[in-house]
Amino acid sequence: MPHRHKVREIAQQSGLSEATVDRVLHGRPGVRAATVAEVERAVEELDRQASQLRLVGRTFLLDLVMQAPVRFSTAVRAALEAELPSLRPAVVRSRFHLREEAGVAAMVATLRDVRRRRSHGVVLKAPDHPDVAAEVAALADAGVPVVTLVTDVPRSRRLAYVGIDNDAAGRTAAYLVAQGAPASGAVLVTLSRSDFRGEEQRVSAFVDALHDLSPARRVVDLTDTDGLDPTTGAGVRAALADHPDVDAVYSVGGGNRATLEAFADAGRAPRVFVAHDLDADNTELLRTRRVHYALHHDLRADTRRACRLLLQHHGALPGAPTSVPSQVQVVTPFNLPRAFTTP
Repeated sequence: MPHRHKVREIAQQSGLSEATVDRVLHGRPGVRAATVAEVERAVEELDRQASQLRLVGRTFLLDLVMQAPVRFSTAVRAALEAELPSLRPAVVRSRFHLREEAGVAAMVATLRDVRRRRSHGVVLKAPDHPDVAAEVAALADAGVPVVTLVTDVPRSRRLAYVGIDNDAAGRTAAYLVAQGAPASGAVLVTLSRSDFRGEEQRVSAFVDALHDLSPARRVVDLTDTDGLDPTTGAGVRAALADHPDVDAVYSVGGGNRATLEAFADAGRAPRVFVAHDLDADNTELLRTRRVHYALHHDLRADTRRACRLLLQHHGALPGAPTSVPSQVQVVTPFNLPRAFTTP
């Protein structure tokens, strides 16, 4: 029986004598099956407790680095802060580097600063760009693991990706649009940045699935608005003027209040509106039925998993870090999660 504990510890845990434990561990005859099972159970319990003991008194400093609208970065920050106590007995502290608009150079400078200040790990939402990938490699060389969140930098040396299954999300959005509006007309697809890998994956999957489900529909792209209301609103107004047959919206990057205001100014309303995430804006728009569907993933579960992956890298938790995308949840005004139902 493989184990890493002293015979005395196993005996204390199981309530058996040291001689009996020794006989079981060495596979000697004359031991009842029930006794063997007790020793196995004691070893499993000690293994689990050892994982906790390794964490006692250890402090980890993690950095959250994001380029995203305030409404989303605020939701991620709140989710992370809510999950940090669940990582005890480890003490995990976090620093926040949150920008609404950040070019690649600014993002690289932030990551360099994190590397200079030292960190036990970075949770990163950034563009998929070679300069970002190079800085992720520099962090890895310095012993600082990086977990990408929501949008990936797949050709980098990041430890793992945590977030929604973007391909499944795009295809789900196409299905909802195809079912919710006539098979003609155009769909407006809005992105925050074209160089966010996750958004690009969603759009590619959406276009591919929509071609199969509703081939008569056209797709009108609006990108590089940073998901901010002023730039999104201006872009949507121009798109509606140029494309009078737009009657549906798949909002990949946000700015949904501004999108709906632009429709109202044009005297129109989308037949179906699919958004991402249950931030404060989308929750209200969904509750009031101006957004019809929100593709949701549990940010608290995602941030908890990101932290656990970083702790695994440092040997503080058992197991090897792996990427496991979150399942897509389709939320309507009638099945808002309990945490989002209070007006």
